[in-house]
Amino acid sequence: MRFQVVLNRDGGTLRRRDADAVARSLREALEAAGHAVSVAAVAGDGMDAALDEAAAGPADIVMVGGGDGTVSAAAARLAGSDKALAVLPAGTMNLFARSLGIPADLDQAVAAFATGEVRAVDVAQADGRIFVHQFSVGLHTKLIRLREKKSFGSRYGKMIASLQAGFAAFLRPPRLAAALTLDGREIVVRASGISITNNLLGEGYRLPYAARPDGGVLGVYVTRARRRRDLALFALGALFGRWRRNAHVDVHQAREVTLRLVAHHRRFGCAMDGELADLGTETQLRILPGALKVLVPAQAKERV
Repeated sequence: MRFQVVLNRDGGTLRRRDADAVARSLREALEAAGHAVSVAAVAGDGMDAALDEAAAGPADIVMVGGGDGTVSAAAARLAGSDKALAVLPAGTMNLFARSLGIPADLDQAVAAFATGEVRAVDVAQADGRIFVHQFSVGLHTKLIRLREKKSFGSRYGKMIASLQAGFAAFLRPPRLAAALTLDGREIVVRASGISITNNLLGEGYRLPYAARPDGGVLGVYVTRARRRRDLALFALGALFGRWRRNAHVDVHQAREVTLRLVAHHRRFGCAMDGELADLGTETQLRILPGALKVLVPAQAKERV
């Protein structure tokens, strides 16, 4: 197979590693397995152009090394095409990579890709924009906004900044009033946060990622906790992956969702795969089953 590799030098893991050394190592591993390989290691502000070039090029596989935002940007370009996406887990949380069963270690991931198989998985869409993991408003969005005001130069620094931002967000949680239309059925909720995920999150997982990347549904998670004590209990449950067993979270699923914020919508932004974005009064979301081809390790094929 022909691989085009695009590495984000500013991604969580590659910030503290020699990106050129990583590029040489993966080139050698893939070429030893008989693949043709081209590698581009670029700074974060050059990723859009590099991804455009990779999507338009002759490669069968576009391998992307970076965080979930980088992976999401690549998926948006490749969804619906004949090219497959290989997710190199070089971000902070690597949530989409985890849902695909890709090893967290970079060298192990590359070795697995050398003999990997192509499978079709789902992506989700919010007002036409592709995301691979999560769309959120409220608590999670506030956490990201507060975290982005802090300085961090490594994966662990980002984790610490996230904890600090989370504590601050919990002290003064947002208050949302929203109407959700789930496959034609409307419910009205008052919440501190609403997250809509590309497939349902795994129960009992210590990180929030999808149990099945080809489940064909959106997961809708409404955090009703708004008092500090309730938020603390919610966070404790979330830490252990308790979603359906969490007294402060309502869990729904649907193929199409309309989110309409009832009041003060302009003061709330949203987050898509960890990146902040503007939010309108109404957002249309839907699942796109099997829209993205991905390269997964052979041992992970039963999961996908």
